[in-house]
Amino acid sequence: MEITILSPGIYTYGAMLIGGVLRDAGHRVTLTRTPAVPADSVLLMSLFSTQHLLDPAIRDLVRTHREQGGKVYIGGPVSAAPEMVLGELAPDAVVVGEGEETVVRLVEEGVSPDLLGIAFLDADRPVVTPPAPPASMDRPLPLIPDDIGSQSVRGASAYIETHRGCIGGCTFCQVPRFFGRAVRSRPLGSIIEEVKAFAAHGATRLSVSGGTGSLYGSTGGEMNPEAFIALLRSMAEVMGQKNVSSPDIRVDCITDEILDAVRQYTIGWVFFGIESGSERVLRLMGKGATVRQVKEAVERCREHGLRVAGSFIVGYPGETERDYEATKDLIAALSLDDVFVSSAEPIPATPLADLVVRTPRDKNPAFLPHTGEYRALGLTESEARCFDLMMHADLFRPQLRLVTDEVYNTYLAEARKQGQDIRAATELILRYARP
Repeated sequence: MEITILSPGIYTYGAMLIGGVLRDAGHRVTLTRTPAVPADSVLLMSLFSTQHLLDPAIRDLVRTHREQGGKVYIGGPVSAAPEMVLGELAPDAVVVGEGEETVVRLVEEGVSPDLLGIAFLDADRPVVTPPAPPASMDRPLPLIPDDIGSQSVRGASAYIETHRGCIGGCTFCQVPRFFGRAVRSRPLGSIIEEVKAFAAHGATRLSVSGGTGSLYGSTGGEMNPEAFIALLRSMAEVMGQKNVSSPDIRVDCITDEILDAVRQYTIGWVFFGIESGSERVLRLMGKGATVRQVKEAVERCREHGLRVAGSFIVGYPGETERDYEATKDLIAALSLDDVFVSSAEPIPATPLADLVVRTPRDKNPAFLPHTGEYRALGLTESEARCFDLMMHADLFRPQLRLVTDEVYNTYLAEARKQGQDIRAATELILRYARP
């Protein structure tokens, strides 16, 4: 069977994984980043952003392909809200949850109420079957495109999955809702075979993915530093030290041994999801970490010769001006090597999305007009804080970055785009919110 997998914009690991599963099941599979799909192929769409549900090009592609008699199936992170996907795009089915087993049966047998892990429309009524069992972590090689080396996702050709699940409970994150909070790790040999395959296809740098990289090999919530260190060492033996990164680590999931390994076997950066300098907001977010732990973690990284980046979220419903100022104070105190700022995005099927549904518009920073120093720019409160924090962070880097007119305009455009996307996503979620 001819199958085309569309992963809009970037080759996601999930799209490559499903491509490998279908290839090993005997199908001819093409993976593409652009919506150019043969009419006679089965179309699988790997959608990782709520914005994809609102994209006119994706809507037109689904409609046209079905009108031509083709089948359209959708999976990926958007499947956490299958009723929303069905309502907006009207595909033949949505693959819900971990789809390695489900997708093969779906393309070979078609839609059936007996097939686990799918959602479909029956006389315009959404039907969601029970989830399939968790997929095996020992899997075939992904379908790796020959131009993977041309891709850069935060500096990496690809993020490879080393484990599933996360012990955290952050309210804005899909990972523990999608994969659970128990960590399931892949066999090291299987990962390294995959790393070699990526290198053979031209990948220039690989990053570890899985929510929190240092949880690889952990059991019962207890870290296994030896397993994580072996992972980094083995990846570096294939790719070289400067071509491996392990960016996402919780501040409470580090040890001296882990930090030494990050310095020895990777590009030497640690990326912390810090999110806020307010203890109150951290509790609202369910971070499970404190400002003190953040400060201690950053200091430990520096003692081990590592560079540290941090992400921050502003405009979380309930965030006050005092909370925001605490975040600015923390950035000044930490003097991070790099900072990423985003407005709070309500991803479907997360507690944050539920909170946004319950928050009146005149209390939601994403809609509340900003009346402070940037009022002439016509920003919302969330956009103003995002814009302001980007510029503020530049003042406290170890190497000062001047806010030129070009930088100013870039930050302003980014804050506005985030605000527009978040309002669109919020409206979408509100349309499908159950009373």
